[in-house]
Amino acid sequence: MATVGTSSLDIFGANTPDSLGLQPLVRGIPPIRSRRGPRRRRPDKLHADKGYDYDHLRRWLRRRRIRHRLARKGIESSQRLGRHRWVVERTVSWVAGCRRLHCRYERAAEHFLAFVGIAAALIGYRRLETLLRA
Repeated sequence: MATVGTSSLDIFGANTPDSLGLQPLVRGIPPIRSRRGPRRRRPDKLHADKGYDYDHLRRWLRRRRIRHRLARKGIESSQRLGRHRWVVERTVSWVAGCRRLHCRYERAAEHFLAFVGIAAALIGYRRLETLLRA
């Protein structure tokens, strides 16, 4: 697991199922400051699509007291997750817009993570710039 800024980023092989990355991703969330009380160490709830519909993941989230909204295979449509999922898909497309990151050319994971950090900084700068103009 490598850390970029205050968020964590993990690199997996292209043929690895998304469900294997859920636990490291949730564990990698840094503590969040709150106005009162101790720092929050876990999210309140988690939304995910059918790729994460496994009983062991549901049990693991319950044990960590994280409310989950996982679409069930063969029962529910992923459409209900659309408004939450759109934010993630939009952000992934922004990162994929950086040609060097669209296809991983770097052999060393550290180099790839450095380019992801640069892309995140540029995306944040552009976003902030548009917000300040408005």
